[in-house]
Amino acid sequence: MNEPSLPSLMGVFAHPDDESLLAGGVLAQHHATGARTCVVTATWAPTSHRAPELADALNVLGAGAPRLLGYADARNPASAPDGAVRFVDAPLDEAVGRLVAHIREVRPDIVVGHDALGQLTGHPDHRRAHQITLLAVEAACLPHMYPDAGDPWQPAALYAATHSQSGVGRLGPLLQSVGKTLLAVPDAYVTTTVDVSPWAAVKMAAILAHQGEVARERPLPGILARLPEAERGEIIGTEYFTRLTPGPAPSDPHRLVA
Repeated sequence: MNEPSLPSLMGVFAHPDDESLLAGGVLAQHHATGARTCVVTATWAPTSHRAPELADALNVLGAGAPRLLGYADARNPASAPDGAVRFVDAPLDEAVGRLVAHIREVRPDIVVGHDALGQLTGHPDHRRAHQITLLAVEAACLPHMYPDAGDPWQPAALYAATHSQSGVGRLGPLLQSVGKTLLAVPDAYVTTTVDVSPWAAVKMAAILAHQGEVARERPLPGILARLPEAERGEIIGTEYFTRLTPGPAPSDPHRLVA
């Protein structure tokens, strides 16, 4: 792609596979222009079986090595074989501080995280990740907050990955067919709609790297893997975002900008 370099990008997501499903397209897009990209994942320990799958997915996306906060998934004790506390039970100040350290180390132009609804299914880990991301992006620039977490840094923009009511499309019935809830935001809440179809093959390869989820019936990677390629491409070819800072009005409604 012969386009100018896009801003550096950090994704902050609750679980392995969230990064590929929700922002795999923009991660691949920014990487393709030479921008620095990385992903911080709140749950699943480095010793869990999903950590190597996450590493494979990030390698596909060009997003570097996994950055794990080390907490347990709220719904899966196997996520923390070393006995780590659940993410939703972790002290808020501790979790924010861990994320601030990554923001100050990476110094990204843009941070992308979950929306307030918790992404379609309202998973409690998604909502918790949204909360700590909001707090950490603000705290990262304040020298008196978490002084041991590195030199202050202020990302230029924070975006929430989301799904609009009109943009859910075929994904809605697919999730409902396996008994999942469907939470989407009003269309007006979406500030940025990115066509990531040029990177759909890369995004799908990253999704498929999460083999444990692909093998199961209810997780979205497994649902997508069983679809015909054309239908799958239609679902994953667009990503929706809401710009949360510095304000709701983006300068470009079709790409993430700093």
